[in-house]
Parts: sequence; structure tokens; C-alpha cells
Amino acid sequence: MIERLLLFGATGDLAGRFLLPALAELCTLGQLPDAFEVIGSARQELSDEVFRRSASEQLERHAADVPEPAREALLHRLRYRQIDLGSDAASGIIRDVLGTTPTAVYLALPPSLFAPTISALREAGLPAGSRIVVEKPFGEDLEGAVALNQLLAELAGTAGEGVTFRVDHVLGMATVQNLLGLRFANRILEPIWNSTHIEQVEILWEETLALEGRAGYYDRSGALKDVMQNHMLQILSLLAMEPPASLGERDLRDRKVDALRSVRPPEPDQMLERTRRARYTAGRLANSGGADGSEVPDYVAEEGVDPARCTETFAQVVLELDSWRWAGTRFVLRAGKALQRRWKGVVVRFRPVPYLPFEGDAALPAPNELRIGLDGPECLELHLTGSAPGPRIELVPLVLTGEPPAAKLRAYSRVLLDVLSGGSTLSVRGDEAEQAWRIVTPVLNAWAEDRIPLEDYPAGSPVLPRRGQESGRAEPPR
Repeated sequence: MIERLLLFGATGDLAGRFLLPALAELCTLGQLPDAFEVIGSARQELSDEVFRRSASEQLERHAADVPEPAREALLHRLRYRQIDLGSDAASGIIRDVLGTTPTAVYLALPPSLFAPTISALREAGLPAGSRIVVEKPFGEDLEGAVALNQLLAELAGTAGEGVTFRVDHVLGMATVQNLLGLRFANRILEPIWNSTHIEQVEILWEETLALEGRAGYYDRSGALKDVMQNHMLQILSLLAMEPPASLGERDLRDRKVDALRSVRPPEPDQMLERTRRARYTAGRLANSGGADGSEVPDYVAEEGVDPARCTETFAQVVLELDSWRWAGTRFVLRAGKALQRRWKGVVVRFRPVPYLPFEGDAALPAPNELRIGLDGPECLELHLTGSAPGPRIELVPLVLTGEPPAAKLRAYSRVLLDVLSGGSTLSVRGDEAEQAWRIVTPVLNAWAEDRIPLEDYPAGSPVLPRRGQESGRAEPPR
């Protein structure tokens, strides 16, 4: 196991909210080597003590559930080194920091800094046995992703793809990993997991949060790049892929790439019908208890937002797959910020039965649905149709609800364990990243050319109102 982590962007939001709490959790479970150390790095000039104090505050805020002794143990493993990645001296300082010890180099940085950092690492030279960890989004477009893959291949040299770990933390979520068990270990589901029985699959990423101080990043990204190009297409690949021969890295990732390669983006004349974009206006968000919460200004009035960018906070894309299993099934991907509720999950809508021997209104039951929660109050719901007792048969909805086992590890804890142990099961392979950009690029181009209107919705809305030609099937579950 790798015993040292060099964390670029150590004073940033990602490190404070996710990476340091994940490391503290691994300390609690005894999953880190005794000699493990973390070298934090950023542009600021800080002493080890000041960095530890800042890290301690972040742990108190974001890892209060981790026992204090484990947090203290992590703080003792931290030290700091100032590195300005834009300076000519960066590669020399990195070489001095790395030495000859195998190191996991984590780029918790804005995408614009990936290329110069990788170039500096190549000049410095990675010690044998090291890995480079790149956060999402991997590049800012297809061309950028291809160029980044080339840079990483040059850095890895003969060591190959395994040197690189492209992070998409959604793959470390226990509920997302449960999709594999749900699909391939259940005799009831697998035979009907195809277009013959499934009319539509919805992948939803609904958030009540607004910008929360992330305008600097989000306004240059938007919902399509922020979550749909990465998180949501990763979920789609798990839902749509063929059964792998094993859950080994190559078998699993080969099948995921096959699924992504089969995705057909909307054609130019389909963009208006199959894509939507919008941004929120002023409104009131619900708090975690469901009561009225904070007032939110127009997105364009948020500090750090440039209205001329026309950045969307809501995105919906309808995709089709050219494959034997899925031809004829719609995949609806929808992501939005500042909505009425928080729900991230999958809705599988089955086709109606071919014939019903009932009369009148009883012959019009709602289609069967399988709802899979992926975050927050996760649950598994199967919506069926039954009949009520009485002199006349009436169809009634039945809902079967199950709570999955509680996740034992944070998503980032799973990711870091995979990184440090040399695994790649939770990593996005280079061709996966390129295929994801291939899928969204036509949509990005259409939106950049203003071929699709930018709509508005009040913050706190339950859902974006339908357009005239929109099918009700794309509405989120209630």
C-alpha cells in the first residue's frame, strides 16, 4: 500500500469537506499504514502548524461523527509545503518533495490546472510505484479530455493506465455499488432488464442547494458539465451495461465502456425536443426539515456569476442506446439546483401489460415502477398494481419499500482505499471519460449556439414546468 499522499489544493473546499474527513475515517478503522503521511500543498505560504489548525477546523465542521482521537491522529500525520503550480520553480520543488518514495499525488484542483500540474510532475519524475489522482470533471470538453489522456500517458510511460486514477466519487457510493448487486444477483430482475419490459429509465440529480459560494467554479461549468457528464453517465453505464465476466477492473470497465459507446446523442433536429436548460430566479428554498428556508436571489445576481455565460442550473437530456438490450428505451437524465426537494436516484418505468381482463376505470392502472434512491434517505421502492377486496374488483397501487444496509464508509474513503491499495475498480478509465464527453458535446454545442432557449424557474420549484411538446413521462417521481 502507498504510504504517502501529496495533496494539491489542500486548502480548498474539496479537501476540507471530503478528503480530510475520509482520511480521518480511515484512521478510525485502522486502514492506513502506521507510516502514512499527508503532504498538503497550495499557493499560500503556511507553516505546518497553521495548516494543521485549518485542517482541524474543517474536521470539526465536516467530520464531527469521526472520534476525536482519530482526527487528532490524522492531524499528526499532516505537513505542508508551498508550491505555486504556475511558477517555473514548481517542478523542482515537486521533485524535492517526492524524492524516491512511492506517492499518491492527488489533484484536488480546478480543471484549468490539471495540464500544467501534470506537466510539472512529468518534469519532476514520479517515483516508481506512484499514482496520480485526477478529480472530475476530467477536462472541460472532448478535445481537452483527449489531450489530458495524452499527457497522463506520457507521465505514466511504460507503467501504463494503472498509474492514473480518474476520480468520480459517485462510484464509491455504497448505493451506486448496490446497483451491481440489484441487477446481477436477482433472478427476478435480470430477465426483464431490457427494452422489451422497460419503457423509460430516469436518472435524477435534484438538489435543494443553490450556489453555496461555488460560483467561481459552477458558472464556468453548469449542470451539464458538473454532474451529468460524469456522475450521471457513470450511473447510466452501470444500469445499461451487459453482465461482466467478473467484477475485476478490466471486465467491469470494458462493459461500462461498451454501454457508453452505444449511447446515441440527440441529432441536431432533435435538440429542442430532447434537451432542456434553465436557471433559477429568486425564490425560497425549503430547509432540511421541509419548512420554509432561506431566500435565494436570481442566479445571475449571485456574486461571481457572469450573466453573459448563460450558465444553466437545470439540465435535461433524453438519450437512446443503439444496442440489442436497450433499443426502444428512453434514458432521461435530469439535474437541477435550488429545487424544492433533494432526491438523487433512478426511476425504472416498466411497460404496461399487453392485456387487462378488467372493465372501466379499473383497466387503467399506473405503470409499474422501480425507484432506487442513491443519496440522502435511500430506499428501494417497487410500485405495483393489486386489487382491492369487495364485490367488484378494483385495481389499487401497491408500494413495497426496503431500506438497504447502512453504508459503512464514506464514498471518498472507498475511493482513497482503492487509490492507496493500487486498485482501479472505482477509477474512470481514459476511454470512459472520452466517451462521456462524446455524448454531451453535441448538446453543449447546441446550447452554446443558443439553438435551445434558456428557460427560468423560481428557486424552490418542485420541477421545471413542461414545454408544449414535452412528454409527461419526463416528470420526476412524486
